[in-house]
Amino acid sequence: MALACCAPAPASARPHRPPLQLFVTQPYLELRTGPGRGFPVTQVVGRGESLDVLFRRTDWFKVRTERGILGWASVHDLSQTVMADGTPFSVDTGTLAGFRTHRWEGGVFGGAYAGATLISAYAALSVTDNLKIEADLAQFLGNVSNGYLADIGLAHVFMPSWRASPFVTLGGGFTRTEPKALLVQPIDRNDQLAYAGGGLRIYLSRRFFLRGEYRTDVVVTKTNNYEVNPEWRLGFGFFY
Repeated sequence: MALACCAPAPASARPHRPPLQLFVTQPYLELRTGPGRGFPVTQVVGRGESLDVLFRRTDWFKVRTERGILGWASVHDLSQTVMADGTPFSVDTGTLAGFRTHRWEGGVFGGAYAGATLISAYAALSVTDNLKIEADLAQFLGNVSNGYLADIGLAHVFMPSWRASPFVTLGGGFTRTEPKALLVQPIDRNDQLAYAGGGLRIYLSRRFFLRGEYRTDVVVTKTNNYEVNPEWRLGFGFFY
């Protein structure tokens, strides 16, 4: 009896959250076979009919009609529907307030590292509105050598509520350099690095922003020599 009392309730006893129900107010609502304009329209929901919202993928929602037919509707089309109490249905597609306060962000960039072409991507977790933990992966392609960069660090945003907010960064990581040679095969290098820099984040629209950054990388080689390499990057980021 004691074991029976302590045993967890069966899955069927757990409360089930019903899907969100919306009602069409425009003359008709088009449903596509997939989440995108490239998919064909196969169903039309008339004014006054209801549909259940199942889940979201980017700017598209999978829905189910009263007749049990499944399809995909865009955020723009669903923004013209209402909920059961008559309240217009609204979707958060990103605002300046979201740019100030969000959990995750990422981006892709192009730039230069010690005279070589740089391609990079990063992801960041917001600890507070001002402080972020960032991880970065990059590849540089030069005339003398190619290589990779991997680092992690902190970024401090000074005015997160501004549309154009400055920030500074500080961190460390590793670099792998693969020299080019014609006659003799050189030895690849794996070195540690530390960096410090600063930049500017500019909110564009919805969930997208422009980010520019300049960093100074200090590479510590195995012979305890120091190489100071300038690095700059410019690209687009997104938050969610």
